[in-house]
Parts: sequence; structure tokens; C-alpha cells
Amino acid sequence: MPKRQLVEKILALKAERGAIILAHNYQPPEIQDVADRLGDSLDLSRFAASAREQIIVFCGVHFMAETAAILSPEKKIILPEPAAGCPMADMLCADDLVALKKKHPGAVVVTYVNSSAEVKAETDICCTSANAIRVIQTVPEGVSIIFGPDRYLGGWVAAQTGRSMILWQGYCPTHQKIHPEHIEEQRRLHPGAVVMVHPEVNPTVASLADAVLGTGGMIAYVEKSPVREFIVGTETGMVYRLQRKFPDREFFAATKHALCPNMKKITLEKVAQSLESLGPAVAVEPGVAARARRAIRAMIEIS
Repeated sequence: MPKRQLVEKILALKAERGAIILAHNYQPPEIQDVADRLGDSLDLSRFAASAREQIIVFCGVHFMAETAAILSPEKKIILPEPAAGCPMADMLCADDLVALKKKHPGAVVVTYVNSSAEVKAETDICCTSANAIRVIQTVPEGVSIIFGPDRYLGGWVAAQTGRSMILWQGYCPTHQKIHPEHIEEQRRLHPGAVVMVHPEVNPTVASLADAVLGTGGMIAYVEKSPVREFIVGTETGMVYRLQRKFPDREFFAATKHALCPNMKKITLEKVAQSLESLGPAVAVEPGVAARARRAIRAMIEIS
């Protein structure tokens, strides 16, 4: 089916079902274009919880739809492609975290929202890249902190706060595709451009940036900046998101290789199919959801 007809079909089905479409900033351009709301994983989950619609089509990866389901257990959360996972989230399982907690009794567990529901259920408080520093600052001095699954976000936060943390050794494969030479080459091509990178990048890359920010922070930074050109060190979908929001500015991907294959698994065809079938739906076991919800809500209070 031609793209125009697919879009028309999606819009018609969405109205018929009384559904809403949410899309992460890393989604393909055509998915961003049909979304009712764009944002980072926490912003979208919070929006899903407050939306009047009872059917949410979540265009992102599994942990994001799962987080929305935890916050909105009464709603139907649909993930158009159930195989859209997150390698970093898979690097830490609940059994691993339980074992680590036993090794460090009394430690406060801070888990990146990029994690499974079962891991969140073993967590004291979740964090996002946007509020990780503030979350760590709420932990009393002298109390041990376990942080996972991303060692690079954790290491960056430790450097910013001066806190020692027990880091799980996970990482985002997509952000590790951004190398120092990519930043240097883009600076050479675009002298005067501001370099923004995500805290999931390698520290050597972060050290070359003008600003280290999550995707929501990048939008806020550009909004306030007088600069016209920006080098964007995160997943490539963010360049389209920024260009669409700020058509008077120019944005350049640090490297075209920073592409998340899981974020690109959702297509217009799959969105249309999910609206037709109202599936596949994401559900979380109620006991796990209740425990995970406490950690997520503690994070939201700090946001």
C-alpha cells in the first residue's frame, strides 16, 4: 500500500478506535510524522498515564511500552513490534541485581529507566538521563549506591556528583558507535557548531562535547541557544526530531552509524496492523508492576 494510503488508514483507524499514537524521538521519520506525541521514554509514559484515551499505540522499544503499562494498568498499551527490544536493558536481569544487592547490603539501588519491569521491581528509585544527577543527590552521603545497567551514564553521573557508585557493566551498543574521530570530523566540517551528546556515549566522546544531555535536554538546550548549527551525538532519529521542531536551525548527526536497529523495527504497516487487531498488547504481572511502580513514581517526584 502506498505511504499516503497507509497514513490515511492509520488516521482513520485511530479515530475509530479512540486510540493515541506515541513515538520516541529515535523512531523513523514516517512514524514521528503520524504520532500524536513525541518525546523520551519517561515523557511518553507519563503522557500515556494522563491521556484520556484507553488505547495507546507505543512506538518505541519494549521497556518503554512496559513502563507505560506499569503506570497505566487500566489501559491497553500496544507495541506494534514486540521484537523491538533494548540490548542494554537485557544486560541486567533481576537475578543479577538481587545477587548484587546481597553483596552490598544497605546500598540504595538506582536503576536507569532503560531496564525491565522485573529489574525495576528490585529497585529503590529509577532515573532517566535527564534527572539521574538529581536522583543521586537525594541519596544521603555515605550510603552505597548500586547503579545499572548503563556504566557510561553511571560513570558520567558519578563524575558530576562526586559520588562513588557500584556500576553494572552494561552499555548501549548504538551510542558506542559514536567515536571521538566522528566528533572531530564534524567539528572540522561545521566550525562553530555546538556539539551535544547523550550521556550514554563513551567518556572520551563526552569530553569533546559542549553539552551532555538526554534527548529532552537537547530540545530544551536548542530552544534557548542563539547558535544556528548543532552536531548531535545520539541515535540518528533525533536529528529528524530536532530539524522538524527547529526548521530555522541545522543539525548534523555525529555519525550515520549511530542507528538503533530496534527503534527502526516499527513501520507504518505494523502501526496500521496494531490498530486493526488492537495488539500485541504489553502487560506486566500485577505483583511485579506494583513494586516497579513505586520506583518509577519515586523518580517522577524528582523530575
